[in-house]
Amino acid sequence: MEEFIGAFFTFLDVQTALVVEFYGVIYALEETQKLGLTNVWLECDSALVCAAFTARTNVPWMLHNR
Repeated sequence: MEEFIGAFFTFLDVQTALVVEFYGVIYALEETQKLGLTNVWLECDSALVCAAFTARTNVPWMLHNR
């Protein structure tokens, strides 16, 4: 059974759509870790972002420290 846990927002200044997609996924994963969740369904509409998190491509250099 699925349950909506919550939502978040943050100001990202002026960014590209790709960077915003990456930040969205990164923030979501950070929050799930803080909540101690281990079974998470995360959806993203960017094929490049999905590929980066399955180790098929590189993430943009400005996100490496996250």
